[in-house]
Amino acid sequence: WRATNYSQFWGMTLEDGIRHRLGTFRPSPTVMNMNEMHMNMDSNEVLPRHFDAAAKWPGMIHGPLDQGNCAGSWAFSTAAVASDRISIHSMGHMTPALSPQNLLSCDTRNQRGCSGGRLDGAWWYLRRRGVVTDECYPFTSQASEPGPQPCMMHSRSTGRGKRQATARCPNPRAHANDIYQSTPPYRLSSSEKEIMKELMENGPVQAILEVHEDFFMYKSGIYRHTPVAEGKGPKHQRHGTHSVKITGWGEEQLPDGRTQKYWTAANSWGTSWGEDGHFRIARGVNECEVETFVVGVWGRVSMEDMPHK
Repeated sequence: WRATNYSQFWGMTLEDGIRHRLGTFRPSPTVMNMNEMHMNMDSNEVLPRHFDAAAKWPGMIHGPLDQGNCAGSWAFSTAAVASDRISIHSMGHMTPALSPQNLLSCDTRNQRGCSGGRLDGAWWYLRRRGVVTDECYPFTSQASEPGPQPCMMHSRSTGRGKRQATARCPNPRAHANDIYQSTPPYRLSSSEKEIMKELMENGPVQAILEVHEDFFMYKSGIYRHTPVAEGKGPKHQRHGTHSVKITGWGEEQLPDGRTQKYWTAANSWGTSWGEDGHFRIARGVNECEVETFVVGVWGRVSMEDMPHK
């Protein structure tokens, strides 16, 4: 894989990068011990060598987000996965780009907004309260603004677990304040094939990722952590936990004839980072723990959400 020196990180130390560009707390032991869902798989089942969610579900897979210097990847990866899943499960009738800001500002129970948060808390909020679109509630939490932003979106129950907004969109030019919700998340097994099957059948999944110093400089290719910092002392060997959206997989012939398998994932560092905001990472070897904690979810889509013919 190839590296580059991004202007968005100029003037930042590794510690700044870990503090401001990640922002997912490692799941607690209780959450890590969530029962894994197993896909019904025939051991002989052959999965395709390449898969891209955007090719299977055109118009339903949203592009990479940009968290800026907000350590809120917990909210960005959750909003990203939920947006795609709701679009897929409503068969394209609803294709919301959900609001990370709604989670950052309003999901405050044991969460720290742009200073980090937990994935289980984010999914609890999406299930019980729901969020509006990014257009309705745009991202404002840049590091320049002191302190957390107050919550500007509220909702009430309309029965049967559905919710309706009781506040106008914080963006005065947006009027649609529909609330979108998900079902409870489920954890996949760390088996490469089961993650692949889930992704192919139900859409992109969320994964945690241990980010090392070299990942910030990733530009293209299939990432594997290269300890650049050997002999440089602990200051250069820090790492932190991040979360991302896995959107596909593939494999590539290496010059020595071996085949390197990879996942394709969307990061939340804007589209000038990596491969148009995405990265590829070695698959099947739990590289940087990317296969340790993988989560899927169903969009909460009912018959009345679907247009009647």
